[in-house]
Amino acid sequence: MNYDDDRYVTENRHVRQGLTAGTMAWALTSTEQANWHPLTWMSHALDYSLFGLNPAGHHFTSVVIHAVNVVLLFLLLLWTTRRFGPSLFVAALFAAHPMEVESVAWVAERKNVLCTLFFFLTLWAYGWYANRPSWMRYLVVLAAFAAGLASKPMVITLPFVLLLLDYWPLRRANPAPDECVRGYVFCSGANGAGNSWTRLVLEKFPLLVFSVASAVITMHVQHAGGAMRTASEFSVSVRVENAIYAYALYLWKMLWPLKLAPLYPHPGNSLAVWKVVVAAVVLTAITSFVLKFRNERFLPVGWFWFLGTLVPVIGLVQVGEAAMADRYAYIPLIGIFVAIAFGAADWAEKNNWSTRFSIAAVVIIVALSALTHRQIGYWQSSVELWAHTLQVTNNNFVAEDNLGGALILEGREEEARPHFAAAARINSRDPMSHSNLGSYDLTHNQVGEAIDQFNTAIGLTADPGLLAQAYANLGAAQRTLGEDEQARASFERALALNPEQFNAWLGLGLLAQRHGRFDEAASDLKRSVMARPTAEAYLELGHTYAQTGRTFEAVDAYQRALKIAPEFAPAQQALAALQNQK
Repeated sequence: MNYDDDRYVTENRHVRQGLTAGTMAWALTSTEQANWHPLTWMSHALDYSLFGLNPAGHHFTSVVIHAVNVVLLFLLLLWTTRRFGPSLFVAALFAAHPMEVESVAWVAERKNVLCTLFFFLTLWAYGWYANRPSWMRYLVVLAAFAAGLASKPMVITLPFVLLLLDYWPLRRANPAPDECVRGYVFCSGANGAGNSWTRLVLEKFPLLVFSVASAVITMHVQHAGGAMRTASEFSVSVRVENAIYAYALYLWKMLWPLKLAPLYPHPGNSLAVWKVVVAAVVLTAITSFVLKFRNERFLPVGWFWFLGTLVPVIGLVQVGEAAMADRYAYIPLIGIFVAIAFGAADWAEKNNWSTRFSIAAVVIIVALSALTHRQIGYWQSSVELWAHTLQVTNNNFVAEDNLGGALILEGREEEARPHFAAAARINSRDPMSHSNLGSYDLTHNQVGEAIDQFNTAIGLTADPGLLAQAYANLGAAQRTLGEDEQARASFERALALNPEQFNAWLGLGLLAQRHGRFDEAASDLKRSVMARPTAEAYLELGHTYAQTGRTFEAVDAYQRALKIAPEFAPAQQALAALQNQK
């Protein structure tokens, strides 16, 4: 997909080196994509070592991790509750729900399934520790949690989740005698009546330190990467209103998983008051219900699991442009699944409807699987995904940008421009649409208009990646006008922001070539093809070698250009001319 998959895998030079010592060292210190998640980078690099750029291999890894997550969830619930039916139903809902599968279908969301793997391993380690507490077992809990944070900081709420599990199903805090009679695994001796809530809270302190450290690192790199939005962009009241509405909308999409999309645009201050009020009433009603029936411990645990684990991505700290995204629900919806499955199973047992419950559960899973199959179909191509996204969302300038970009990749430039223009109309402060419009103008010889668009994009973003791209494109436009000094300055600014900005190296190479500095040109052009092999850069490298009589290297460069683009006429002609000279 043309949304993050390029930055995470297909055009990431470090990942494309495979899993090497150098890649691991880079992963441990990298803050690319405004995140610190070294294990995610390493998993992508390992996939590249195994599969290259064959997408089937990368998807296979995500599917395997998701399958392992499903099994771990089922066995964890079975182990701690000793109830097969509802445990299996929760795992099946997690496996098949369309909102959950998005993280599996999207390669760049490897971080989500991977951090969830370590999330479940932490819960398993915690159950092992709770059954027989020791500092050695606690270290295993810490190690698993650290691995989760090193995959994606989404799991920073895990200490809170463990306190919920202490309440149910582990029942570690002063369980009632009748609960112990019912045979719960952790309801005995020092593991039960000996634990006060104060002790259990203090027990989580080392984990909380890890969470705070992860939050500080994440906020720092997201601010530095230009991903974090300021109060002037989204006020506190706007964030709170959107958070309330988003909670309710996640629930609705869980119950009625249609019109799903990779992301939903933030409404800003345009969210209708009545929507916020209805959402608040729904959330308050559900909270009152679970507190009234709190003796059914799975109800408050499931509900507060959902509310709590969504906090990092609910928009109180606004990152990016999305009001919400289905992939954020990967862990949180498990809490709702638990409340539904165990509540329905208990109700069915009391009313002698266990068989009907089983049949209903199977029907639900089959229906969800059918919806998931349809949803996965939209992920077969970027064009289809973003076209569908525009059908099911309103004023989605991110989808407009990405549909235009996908059309460009298919060579459909004239179809792409209206989408870039639409994105700019929807959000005049969207740097991506202005940058894309500038690229279109540049390729259609409207150089002055292109320069205006690139300068606008530069003034609207602090994202190093977008800035580097805009400066490189600005330099290309300035070079076209013969403004060589300004062009060089723009290319150098691009490289200061991103040393791997391939078209900035290409631009410098062309400038050096223009002024007869062929050794310098060859060096810059080689840096360009190292960062991203393109037919144009290999063509110019071939021209540079040909100018200095290095015929063998020139032939090799032209052939490499044709390997990338077999119908690239300039390379065909240049190669034929060299061969005719022999």
